[in-house]
Amino acid sequence: MSSANPFAELSSSISPGVIQAYVVLMIIFVIAGTIFDVIHKRSARYFFENWRDSQKQSRREVSHGEIAVMAVQTLAVEVATSAEFCNPHRRIAHLLTMYGTIAYLVSTVAMVFGYPTPATPSPWIWPFLWHLGALATCVGGYWFWFRIRADVAAEGQSPFRLMRADLFVLSLLASTTLGLLWSIFQGTGFGWVCFVLWVLATTVLFGGVPWSKFAHMFFKPAAALQKRITKADGSQENLPDLGELGDPELQAKYPDIPTYMGDKPPYMGLGIKRESPNHY
Repeated sequence: MSSANPFAELSSSISPGVIQAYVVLMIIFVIAGTIFDVIHKRSARYFFENWRDSQKQSRREVSHGEIAVMAVQTLAVEVATSAEFCNPHRRIAHLLTMYGTIAYLVSTVAMVFGYPTPATPSPWIWPFLWHLGALATCVGGYWFWFRIRADVAAEGQSPFRLMRADLFVLSLLASTTLGLLWSIFQGTGFGWVCFVLWVLATTVLFGGVPWSKFAHMFFKPAAALQKRITKADGSQENLPDLGELGDPELQAKYPDIPTYMGDKPPYMGLGIKRESPNHY
């Protein structure tokens, strides 16, 4: 695994300040895109109203200490180990992609802001994590894309069949793949082509948050914690069933909630139309 900082070598052609400004812009894209996604889809409002309604059915009060313990359990089980995935292959692929992406992003920020030029040589760990993280993301992501996706593994669809919900995983794979190629061929004409495409793919990844499943990752831990709390306080999870999702009043209040249509079975046991079978 390479120990060379690709961003430091890039500084001989592009000012480190430009690269740093680009990274800051991507962070702003994520924050603004997530807020827009939450407001536009009303997902946060629906989540908290659903939580409040379930609390009305609670049989006992859950203490703050219990909630803190359950929050730690959620981070240790649902978040850290992706225990919600029963399929071991799906779970491994998800963990490779998740931890690879974290290493890739954290090391990018560390190298861009902490060691932007050859005059500030970075410890070997950051370039190593950057390359390892990108490689792990590619392994987990391509494994998922070509072998594990529900419409590919179970429904026999072509792995090249694309949907809007694929924007996140495809742009992530493009960013990490092109990043590795750019690092390998840095200083060559092909390396510059890979770098330009890397910038484009990374911009789509973070700029496309409102139209991808990026914001979904922020709600999964909260939903897992809510599930633990509703079990602890004795209330039933107030998840909408098939009839409730088709209720005109609910649809008028939350127009972006998908409804069950057609003759296909309810998805994930929630009565929700599976508009994107690729990701579960």
